[in-house]
Amino acid sequence: MTSRREPHLADAAEIAAEQGLTPARISGLYNNRAENGFPDIAGMRGRARLWDHATVSDWFANRPPARLRGHTPPARDPQDLLNAAEASRFLGYKNSNQVSTFVRDHPGYFPDPDVVEELGTAENPYRRKLWRVQTLLDWMATRPGRGKHAGAKRTAPELPDVPADGDPDELLGATQAAALLGFKSVNSFASSLSQGNLPLLETPDALTEKGGRRRWTRRRILEQAAQPRGRNRQ
Repeated sequence: MTSRREPHLADAAEIAAEQGLTPARISGLYNNRAENGFPDIAGMRGRARLWDHATVSDWFANRPPARLRGHTPPARDPQDLLNAAEASRFLGYKNSNQVSTFVRDHPGYFPDPDVVEELGTAENPYRRKLWRVQTLLDWMATRPGRGKHAGAKRTAPELPDVPADGDPDELLGATQAAALLGFKSVNSFASSLSQGNLPLLETPDALTEKGGRRRWTRRRILEQAAQPRGRNRQ
């Protein structure tokens, strides 16, 4: 007799990370489920709503065309460089901070900037991230729910095999950290990190020069892996 596999339940933060949205947007879709057909919840974790992950993924894959899917970007030279606010408007978002939100809150969802300019002074340095128009057009054509992906079931990319006995001071990225911690996807790792479930990794050990992506030493990741967690790996 084979045991029935329990469905994977996901909260708003995990779903938002996978879809490139915010938890508030997921809550808004749920609150308007009578009009849009968004799935009902499958349970609760404390005060957090939980959905059947497969059901929600199917809903996003088959949702009717949205405003952004019908957006036609203005004609630009493919090599033009746009900052985050300009890129947001070029892609059709009303919120000029949308691209910055993608980069900050959803690692791996949005492409790395093509150029990072080091600006400011030695006392107050800052970076300006720039994307080529062609990079944005390529992302529009392949982002979740677009083109050939619409209506198809999406699966998370397989995580790499990361050895635990490597150099303890080697800097690893989110994908490698997710693998060492036993997550099923980098999005689940990012969701757990954003919810404060990985306190030892809240402050990265380094940021990449291109894109400012977070990096942690293998030692700190393994220290986090040894800590008890209140939620199961997803």
